[in-house]
Amino acid sequence: MAASGSGDSLDTKSGKAPMAQCIDPAREKLTPAQLQFMQQVQLVQRQKTLPQRRTQNIVTGLGIGALVLGIYGYTFYSVSQKRFLDELEDEAKAARARALARASGP
Repeated sequence: MAASGSGDSLDTKSGKAPMAQCIDPAREKLTPAQLQFMQQVQLVQRQKTLPQRRTQNIVTGLGIGALVLGIYGYTFYSVSQKRFLDELEDEAKAARARALARASGP
């Protein structure tokens, strides 16, 4: 059996890798080298997730853009239909007025 801390990556009893402890740098006194190492690890973690996050942001932006364009297009479509119906209604009123004038005229 290997002694604890001998570089063995698996715990022999549970068969799992040891988890890193979560520490609060404000409470625990860390050396400048340890703080620098933490910053380097955080930077590497951010750089690993950056392409995935960028892809998600692009997909989200395209989705929102498509929604905005859809609403914009639907608004134009419905306004043009309303104008068409208004013009059709005006023509129908004019036709009724002509029919009334013909019927009452002679």
